[in-house]
Amino acid sequence: MSLKEQLTNDMKEAMKNHDKDRLAVIRMVRGAIRQQEIDGQKELGDEDVIAVLSKEVKMRKDSMEEFKKGGREDLVEKTQAEIDVLMPYLPAQLSEEEVREIVKAAVEQTGAATPKDMGKVMGALMPKVKGRADGKLVNTIVRSFLQG
Repeated sequence: MSLKEQLTNDMKEAMKNHDKDRLAVIRMVRGAIRQQEIDGQKELGDEDVIAVLSKEVKMRKDSMEEFKKGGREDLVEKTQAEIDVLMPYLPAQLSEEEVREIVKAAVEQTGAATPKDMGKVMGALMPKVKGRADGKLVNTIVRSFLQG
């Protein structure tokens, strides 16, 4: 079953169960996927759907940081609940240690030595971790390898 089909089935189930919060999140992400399909004029596969889901989760995590700074615990909780609905659709997330191993291999593979080589490393790395690791974490780890 494709991710889009899974989202549709889960949306129907949320309707039957009167789970308004889950339903709203799933409808929103399905709308974002549909918009991508319209913009790109092509049907999205699972990999593209994962990219959309990752983007949505990242937007919510960024918003959550701002809500915390503003002392809006009600919005922090609501945003965390939305993230919790979206996470099961993404592939299993890599641990920080796993990301470090992949970064180490990419640095060795590209022969990168200085922070100027960061683009080469990120280019080799992102296809391997896309949707499975937070971009900020990957960026931070790559920087630490290239400065150390």
